[in-house]
Amino acid sequence: MEYSTAEQTRAAAEVEALPERAVLVRMMSDYAVLRDQARACR
Repeated sequence: MEYSTAEQTRAAAEVEALPERAVLVRMMSDYAVLRDQARACR
């Protein structure tokens, strides 16, 4: 799925607004790693 520049900008602002050490940021990072590993398996 592709996201518009506006959506990406909004998402970045929302992540920045999260409390320091928010678990959601770590979870998103883990998801990104898993997504990259899945792509490599294609």
